[in-house]
Amino acid sequence: MKLDEADAKIVDALIRDGRMSLKDLAAHAGLSSPGVSERIRRLQERGVIRGFSVEIDPKALGYSLQAIVRIRPLPGKLHIVRQLIQEIPEFCECDKVTGDDCFIARLAVPSIEQLDDILDVIADKAETSTSIVKSQPIRRRPPPLVTG
Repeated sequence: MKLDEADAKIVDALIRDGRMSLKDLAAHAGLSSPGVSERIRRLQERGVIRGFSVEIDPKALGYSLQAIVRIRPLPGKLHIVRQLIQEIPEFCECDKVTGDDCFIARLAVPSIEQLDDILDVIADKAETSTSIVKSQPIRRRPPPLVTG
Protein backbone atom coordinates (compact mmCIF):
# COMPACT_ATOMS: atom_id res chain seq x y z
CA MET A 1 0.00 0.00 0.00
CA LYS A 2 1.51 3.31 -1.07
CA LEU A 3 1.21 6.50 0.94
CA ASP A 4 0.94 9.97 -0.48
CA GLU A 5 3.61 12.45 0.54
CA ALA A 6 1.53 14.04 3.34
CA ASP A 7 0.62 10.65 4.87
CA ALA A 8 4.27 9.59 4.69
CA LYS A 9 5.33 12.78 6.51
CA ILE A 10 2.72 12.16 9.22
CA VAL A 11 3.71 8.52 9.71
CA ASP A 12 7.43 9.36 9.70
CA ALA A 13 6.90 12.07 12.34
CA LEU A 14 4.80 9.74 14.51
CA ILE A 15 7.45 7.02 14.28
CA ARG A 16 10.00 9.47 15.68
CA ASP A 17 7.63 10.92 18.30
CA GLY A 18 4.27 9.23 18.86
CA ARG A 19 3.26 12.06 21.22
CA MET A 20 3.75 14.85 18.68
CA SER A 21 0.88 17.32 18.88
CA LEU A 22 -1.59 17.71 16.02
CA LYS A 23 -0.37 21.29 15.64
CA ASP A 24 3.24 20.16 15.19
CA LEU A 25 2.21 17.30 12.88
CA ALA A 26 0.19 19.76 10.79
CA ALA A 27 3.18 22.08 10.48
CA HIS A 28 5.45 19.16 9.58
CA ALA A 29 3.06 17.86 6.90
CA GLY A 30 1.94 21.28 5.63
CA LEU A 31 -1.72 20.64 6.51
CA SER A 32 -4.30 21.91 8.98
CA SER A 33 -4.76 20.21 12.36
CA PRO A 34 -8.23 18.87 11.38
CA GLY A 35 -6.73 17.59 8.11
CA VAL A 36 -3.98 15.75 9.98
CA SER A 37 -6.51 14.34 12.44
CA GLU A 38 -8.62 12.98 9.57
CA ARG A 39 -5.58 11.49 7.85
CA ILE A 40 -4.50 9.74 11.07
CA ARG A 41 -8.02 8.32 11.45
CA ARG A 42 -7.93 6.99 7.86
CA LEU A 43 -4.43 5.56 8.32
CA GLN A 44 -5.73 3.70 11.39
CA GLU A 45 -8.80 2.42 9.51
CA ARG A 46 -6.55 1.15 6.68
CA GLY A 47 -4.34 -0.63 9.21
CA VAL A 48 -1.25 1.43 8.41
CA ILE A 49 -1.17 2.75 11.98
CA ARG A 50 -2.01 -0.05 14.42
CA GLY A 51 -1.48 1.92 17.60
CA PHE A 52 0.71 4.27 19.56
CA SER A 53 3.17 2.90 22.06
CA VAL A 54 5.90 3.68 24.55
CA GLU A 55 9.43 2.36 24.15
CA ILE A 56 10.84 1.11 27.44
CA ASP A 57 14.49 0.50 28.22
CA PRO A 58 14.63 -2.96 29.89
CA LYS A 59 17.89 -2.05 31.67
CA ALA A 60 16.14 0.81 33.47
CA LEU A 61 13.76 -1.78 34.93
CA GLY A 62 16.54 -4.13 36.07
CA TYR A 63 16.58 -6.43 33.05
CA SER A 64 20.29 -6.19 32.31
CA LEU A 65 20.42 -9.26 30.08
CA GLN A 66 18.67 -9.98 26.80
CA ALA A 67 18.82 -13.26 24.94
CA ILE A 68 17.66 -14.59 21.59
CA VAL A 69 16.38 -18.15 21.89
CA ARG A 70 15.74 -20.49 18.99
CA ILE A 71 13.10 -22.98 20.06
CA ARG A 72 12.31 -26.31 18.43
CA PRO A 73 9.31 -28.00 20.10
CA LEU A 74 9.49 -31.76 20.50
CA PRO A 75 6.98 -33.78 18.43
CA GLY A 76 3.41 -33.09 19.58
CA LYS A 77 4.46 -30.24 21.90
CA LEU A 78 4.06 -27.23 19.57
CA HIS A 79 0.83 -25.92 21.12
CA ILE A 80 2.16 -26.43 24.66
CA VAL A 81 5.40 -24.56 23.91
CA ARG A 82 3.51 -21.72 22.21
CA GLN A 83 1.27 -21.40 25.28
CA LEU A 84 4.25 -21.37 27.66
CA ILE A 85 6.00 -18.66 25.61
CA GLN A 86 2.85 -16.54 25.71
CA GLU A 87 2.47 -16.98 29.47
CA ILE A 88 6.07 -16.19 30.47
CA PRO A 89 6.28 -12.37 30.64
CA GLU A 90 10.06 -12.26 30.15
CA PHE A 91 9.48 -13.31 26.52
CA CYS A 92 9.30 -9.83 24.96
CA GLU A 93 8.98 -10.93 21.33
CA CYS A 94 8.49 -14.18 19.50
CA ASP A 95 8.27 -15.04 15.82
CA LYS A 96 7.07 -18.34 14.39
CA VAL A 97 9.51 -19.14 11.60
CA THR A 98 10.30 -21.66 8.90
CA GLY A 99 13.42 -23.81 9.00
CA ASP A 100 14.82 -26.08 11.67
CA ASP A 101 13.49 -24.00 14.55
CA CYS A 102 9.84 -23.18 15.02
CA PHE A 103 10.14 -20.07 17.18
CA ILE A 104 12.74 -17.34 17.58
CA ALA A 105 12.16 -15.36 20.76
CA ARG A 106 13.71 -12.46 22.64
CA LEU A 107 13.82 -12.50 26.43
CA ALA A 108 14.72 -9.80 28.93
CA VAL A 109 15.94 -11.06 32.30
CA PRO A 110 17.91 -9.67 35.24
CA SER A 111 20.47 -12.51 35.30
CA ILE A 112 21.78 -15.70 33.73
CA GLU A 113 20.19 -17.62 36.60
CA GLN A 114 16.76 -16.21 35.72
CA LEU A 115 17.36 -17.14 32.07
CA ASP A 116 18.20 -20.70 33.12
CA ASP A 117 15.05 -20.89 35.27
CA ILE A 118 12.86 -19.81 32.35
CA LEU A 119 14.49 -22.18 29.87
CA ASP A 120 14.13 -25.03 32.38
CA VAL A 121 10.35 -24.58 32.18
CA ILE A 122 10.35 -25.55 28.50
CA ALA A 123 13.37 -27.89 28.51
CA ASP A 124 11.30 -31.10 28.58
CA LYS A 125 9.05 -29.81 25.77
CA ALA A 126 11.53 -28.26 23.33
CA GLU A 127 15.16 -28.02 22.27
CA THR A 128 16.60 -24.54 22.65
CA SER A 129 19.65 -22.70 21.42
CA THR A 130 20.40 -19.43 23.19
CA SER A 131 22.49 -16.43 22.21
CA ILE A 132 23.17 -13.55 24.60
CA VAL A 133 22.57 -10.11 23.07
CA LYS A 134 25.74 -7.99 23.32
CA SER A 135 24.29 -4.90 21.65
CA GLN A 136 21.50 -3.86 19.33
CA PRO A 137 22.99 -1.84 16.44
CA ILE A 138 19.55 -1.54 14.82
CA ARG A 139 16.56 -1.13 17.10
CA ARG A 140 13.19 -2.36 15.91
CA ARG A 141 12.12 -0.10 13.08
CA PRO A 142 9.44 -0.07 10.44
CA PRO A 143 10.15 -0.89 6.79
CA PRO A 144 10.72 2.04 4.41
CA LEU A 145 7.62 4.12 3.71
CA VAL A 146 6.56 3.68 0.08
CA THR A 147 5.16 6.81 -1.47
CA GLY A 148 3.56 7.18 -4.81
